[in-house]
Amino acid sequence: MRKISLLLTACATLLLSGISFAADPLAAWQPNFDSSGAEYTYLLSTVGHPAIEGATVGYRIRDRVWQESNGRLYIDYRPISQLGGEKDVLRKLQMGAVQGMLCSSVLAPNVSPRLGIVNLPFLIDSFAKLEKFRNNQELFREFGQDASNKGILVADFTGYGSYGWATNSPVKSLAEAKKQVFRIAQAPVNVDLYKAWGVQFTVMPWPDVPQALQTGVISGLDHTPIVCNITKKFTVAKSFTNIDYAQGLYIHLINKHWFDGLPEDLQQILSKAIEEESQKVRTLTEKQQMEQIAAAKANGIVFHDLAPAEKAQLVKLAEPVVQKWGEKIGPAYLTKVRNALQD
Repeated sequence: MRKISLLLTACATLLLSGISFAADPLAAWQPNFDSSGAEYTYLLSTVGHPAIEGATVGYRIRDRVWQESNGRLYIDYRPISQLGGEKDVLRKLQMGAVQGMLCSSVLAPNVSPRLGIVNLPFLIDSFAKLEKFRNNQELFREFGQDASNKGILVADFTGYGSYGWATNSPVKSLAEAKKQVFRIAQAPVNVDLYKAWGVQFTVMPWPDVPQALQTGVISGLDHTPIVCNITKKFTVAKSFTNIDYAQGLYIHLINKHWFDGLPEDLQQILSKAIEEESQKVRTLTEKQQMEQIAAAKANGIVFHDLAPAEKAQLVKLAEPVVQKWGEKIGPAYLTKVRNALQD
């Protein structure tokens, strides 16, 4: 009965988010092998749907690890919130009931404030900077150090694109943005950012967004073109403003106690698969963003770029937010990241 309940919850989530699916939304992703003989199982959760490239990584890792471990380690990947909402799954991860999760970057600071550095506005604000950050081994090691001390390994990350504004009417300036009401993620740094910009906002669970857009409770959405197009938000919001203030991420977290209990060879197989498949998927995500923008434009969605002076104003107003959260993240680490990412 619990399995049936979880499946119904997942299907309802898809309906509310606007993603269409067949009778079994994950039929195309079923493994082509029998996992019943595996010595070890890695239960991996995410809220993402594999229509988004960043969320396909769990299946890619599953199939690769199964082959390279000769069937000893099975990745039981559960996307689209099959194991519950992110906050609930994070608690299970910390207790060891779930061994891993692809955690959204907006929730990840609940594990460690340092993980919130990827959310800071106009810091890691492009695909190129994201890759530069990830490939700097010193920065990446320090990124996950505090979480590791708390029993959570930060293995890698994938993403879902560049944040901007999907709106019911065109927004080409901060003044026009102030006429909107935006839905933003349930993350304190986002709240501080929108307060600094002086833009109206509401914090709203994702499943409530479609109805809120349709009824006018909100008139804008702070999200990425990939998510907005795939989840059909552009059926109501016909305009998108490129802000590019941050990259949306799925951060791959692992229960350290479970990982340490794996045989060393399986640790190496899993770690290598996560790193290499995540890198491939990040490349695919940039490609998918371009494809989804093109598809949206073909359907009449109009994309706007802010004038340089308007963008500069957003950056200026956001700087106190960066400084405030930099104190929690670690000022020295923030400075190190900024210096490393300078163009």
